[in-house]
Amino acid sequence: MHIQTHVMSGWCLANCFQLNARERFLCMLAASLPDCDGLGLLFGQEAYWDYHHVLAHNLLVAVLLSLALTGFSHHKLKCFAIYLGLFHLHLLMDYFGSGEGWGVLYFWPFSRDSYESEHCWGLYSWQNLSFGAFFLLWTLLIAAVKKRTPLEWLMPGLDAKLAAAIGRFRSAAPASTSDRTAGR
Repeated sequence: MHIQTHVMSGWCLANCFQLNARERFLCMLAASLPDCDGLGLLFGQEAYWDYHHVLAHNLLVAVLLSLALTGFSHHKLKCFAIYLGLFHLHLLMDYFGSGEGWGVLYFWPFSRDSYESEHCWGLYSWQNLSFGAFFLLWTLLIAAVKKRTPLEWLMPGLDAKLAAAIGRFRSAAPASTSDRTAGR
Protein backbone atom coordinates (compact mmCIF):
# COMPACT_ATOMS: atom_id res chain seq x y z
CA MET A 1 0.00 0.00 0.00
CA HIS A 2 1.17 3.57 -0.59
CA ILE A 3 2.83 5.47 2.26
CA GLN A 4 0.47 8.45 1.97
CA THR A 5 -2.48 6.11 2.41
CA HIS A 6 -0.91 4.73 5.60
CA VAL A 7 -0.31 8.26 6.90
CA MET A 8 -3.89 9.36 6.20
CA SER A 9 -5.30 6.15 7.72
CA GLY A 10 -3.51 6.96 10.98
CA TRP A 11 -4.76 10.52 11.08
CA CYS A 12 -8.32 9.71 10.08
CA LEU A 13 -8.68 6.96 12.66
CA ALA A 14 -7.03 9.13 15.33
CA ASN A 15 -9.86 11.60 14.82
CA CYS A 16 -12.31 8.93 15.97
CA PHE A 17 -10.88 9.21 19.51
CA GLN A 18 -10.49 11.99 22.07
CA LEU A 19 -6.78 12.70 21.50
CA ASN A 20 -4.69 15.84 21.43
CA ALA A 21 -2.89 17.14 18.33
CA ARG A 22 0.44 15.50 19.22
CA GLU A 23 -1.25 12.13 19.78
CA ARG A 24 -2.97 12.39 16.40
CA PHE A 25 0.44 13.12 14.84
CA LEU A 26 1.87 10.08 16.64
CA CYS A 27 -0.99 8.02 15.20
CA MET A 28 0.21 8.99 11.73
CA LEU A 29 3.67 7.74 12.71
CA ALA A 30 2.31 4.48 14.12
CA ALA A 31 0.42 3.87 10.88
CA SER A 32 3.35 4.63 8.58
CA LEU A 33 6.66 3.90 10.36
CA PRO A 34 6.64 0.18 9.53
CA ASP A 35 7.71 1.31 6.06
CA CYS A 36 10.99 2.67 7.43
CA ASP A 37 12.45 -0.71 6.46
CA GLY A 38 11.96 0.40 2.87
CA LEU A 39 14.93 2.72 3.40
CA GLY A 40 17.05 -0.32 2.56
CA LEU A 41 16.66 1.04 -0.96
CA LEU A 42 19.40 3.53 -0.06
CA PHE A 43 21.75 0.53 0.06
CA GLY A 44 20.61 -0.86 -3.27
CA GLN A 45 17.71 -2.66 -4.86
CA GLU A 46 18.77 -6.02 -3.42
CA ALA A 47 18.76 -4.66 0.15
CA TYR A 48 15.28 -3.27 -0.47
CA TRP A 49 13.96 -6.62 -1.70
CA ASP A 50 15.65 -8.47 1.17
CA TYR A 51 14.56 -6.27 4.07
CA HIS A 52 11.39 -4.36 3.17
CA HIS A 53 8.44 -6.00 4.95
CA VAL A 54 10.93 -7.80 7.20
CA LEU A 55 12.77 -5.51 9.62
CA ALA A 56 9.84 -3.34 10.69
CA HIS A 57 6.75 -5.33 9.70
CA ASN A 58 6.56 -7.62 12.72
CA LEU A 59 5.10 -8.02 16.18
CA LEU A 60 8.31 -7.12 18.03
CA VAL A 61 8.60 -3.75 16.28
CA ALA A 62 4.85 -3.19 16.71
CA VAL A 63 5.15 -3.47 20.49
CA LEU A 64 8.43 -1.50 20.74
CA LEU A 65 7.20 1.31 18.49
CA SER A 66 3.87 1.52 20.32
CA LEU A 67 5.69 1.71 23.67
CA ALA A 68 8.05 4.41 22.36
CA LEU A 69 5.20 6.53 20.98
CA THR A 70 3.26 6.06 24.23
CA GLY A 71 6.13 7.75 26.06
CA PHE A 72 5.23 10.97 24.22
CA SER A 73 1.49 10.63 24.85
CA HIS A 74 -0.79 12.01 27.55
CA HIS A 75 -3.39 9.23 27.34
CA LYS A 76 -0.95 6.33 27.90
CA LEU A 77 -3.05 3.16 27.88
CA LYS A 78 -5.53 4.36 25.28
CA CYS A 79 -2.76 5.57 22.96
CA PHE A 80 -0.73 2.39 23.33
CA ALA A 81 -3.75 0.37 22.18
CA ILE A 82 -4.45 2.78 19.30
CA TYR A 83 -0.81 2.80 18.15
CA LEU A 84 -0.67 -0.98 18.27
CA GLY A 85 -3.93 -1.19 16.33
CA LEU A 86 -2.73 1.28 13.68
CA PHE A 87 0.52 -0.65 13.26
CA HIS A 88 -1.53 -3.80 12.67
CA LEU A 89 -3.80 -1.93 10.24
CA HIS A 90 -0.63 -1.12 8.29
CA LEU A 91 0.27 -4.82 8.22
CA LEU A 92 -3.24 -5.75 7.11
CA MET A 93 -3.23 -3.15 4.34
CA ASP A 94 0.17 -4.40 3.18
CA TYR A 95 -0.96 -8.02 3.41
CA PHE A 96 -3.55 -7.35 0.73
CA GLY A 97 -2.23 -4.26 -1.01
CA SER A 98 1.47 -4.80 -1.71
CA GLY A 99 1.24 -7.23 -4.59
CA GLU A 100 2.48 -10.76 -5.06
CA GLY A 101 5.63 -11.85 -3.28
CA TRP A 102 5.28 -9.36 -0.43
CA GLY A 103 4.49 -11.39 2.62
CA VAL A 104 4.55 -10.31 6.23
CA LEU A 105 7.14 -11.95 8.50
CA TYR A 106 5.01 -11.30 11.57
CA PHE A 107 7.14 -13.24 14.07
CA TRP A 108 10.54 -12.14 12.74
CA PRO A 109 13.29 -12.32 14.11
CA PHE A 110 12.06 -15.45 15.91
CA SER A 111 10.66 -17.05 12.76
CA ARG A 112 11.18 -16.57 9.02
CA ASP A 113 7.64 -17.76 8.21
CA SER A 114 6.03 -15.39 5.74
CA TYR A 115 2.29 -14.81 5.60
CA GLU A 116 1.08 -14.00 2.09
CA SER A 117 -2.40 -13.43 0.75
CA GLU A 118 -3.77 -15.43 -2.14
CA HIS A 119 -6.07 -12.47 -2.77
CA CYS A 120 -3.53 -9.65 -2.85
CA TRP A 121 -3.67 -6.87 -5.38
CA GLY A 122 -0.94 -4.86 -7.06
CA LEU A 123 0.51 -1.66 -5.68
CA TYR A 124 -1.12 0.48 -8.40
CA SER A 125 -4.39 -1.46 -8.53
CA TRP A 126 -7.82 0.11 -8.40
CA GLN A 127 -8.20 -1.28 -4.87
CA ASN A 128 -5.15 0.58 -3.55
CA LEU A 129 -6.10 3.74 -5.40
CA SER A 130 -9.61 3.45 -3.95
CA PHE A 131 -8.25 3.16 -0.42
CA GLY A 132 -6.12 6.24 -1.06
CA ALA A 133 -9.10 8.19 -2.41
CA PHE A 134 -11.26 7.08 0.53
CA PHE A 135 -8.74 8.30 3.10
CA LEU A 136 -8.18 11.54 1.18
CA LEU A 137 -11.92 12.28 1.15
CA TRP A 138 -12.15 11.40 4.85
CA THR A 139 -9.20 13.74 5.56
CA LEU A 140 -10.94 16.58 3.70
CA LEU A 141 -14.19 15.90 5.56
CA ILE A 142 -12.39 16.08 8.91
CA ALA A 143 -10.73 19.33 7.83
CA ALA A 144 -14.11 20.81 6.91
CA VAL A 145 -15.97 19.62 9.99
CA LYS A 146 -13.35 19.67 12.75
CA LYS A 147 -11.33 22.54 11.27
CA ARG A 148 -7.97 20.75 11.43
CA THR A 149 -5.64 18.97 9.03
CA PRO A 150 -2.82 16.45 9.43
CA LEU A 151 -0.49 19.47 9.77
CA GLU A 152 -2.13 20.65 13.00
CA TRP A 153 0.74 19.73 15.34
CA LEU A 154 3.71 20.29 13.04
CA MET A 155 2.59 23.52 11.37
CA PRO A 156 -0.36 25.05 13.23
CA GLY A 157 -0.35 28.28 11.19
CA LEU A 158 -0.57 26.46 7.88
CA ASP A 159 -3.10 24.05 9.39
CA ALA A 160 -5.39 26.97 10.31
CA LYS A 161 -5.11 28.46 6.83
CA LEU A 162 -5.84 25.14 5.11
CA ALA A 163 -8.76 24.35 7.41
CA ALA A 164 -10.20 27.84 6.79
CA ALA A 165 -9.81 27.45 3.03
CA ILE A 166 -11.53 24.07 3.09
CA GLY A 167 -14.24 25.55 5.31
CA ARG A 168 -14.81 28.39 2.83
CA PHE A 169 -15.10 25.86 0.03
CA ARG A 170 -17.63 23.91 2.09
CA SER A 171 -19.72 27.02 2.86
CA ALA A 172 -19.61 28.08 -0.81
CA ALA A 173 -21.21 24.80 -1.88
CA PRO A 174 -24.73 25.24 -3.28
CA ALA A 175 -27.53 24.62 -0.82
CA SER A 176 -29.77 21.63 -1.34
CA THR A 177 -33.32 22.12 -2.65
CA SER A 178 -34.80 21.53 0.81
CA ASP A 179 -32.50 24.21 2.27
CA ARG A 180 -33.62 26.74 -0.37
CA THR A 181 -37.33 26.04 0.07
CA ALA A 182 -37.22 25.97 3.87
CA GLY A 183 -36.91 29.79 4.02
CA ARG A 184 -40.17 30.37 2.10
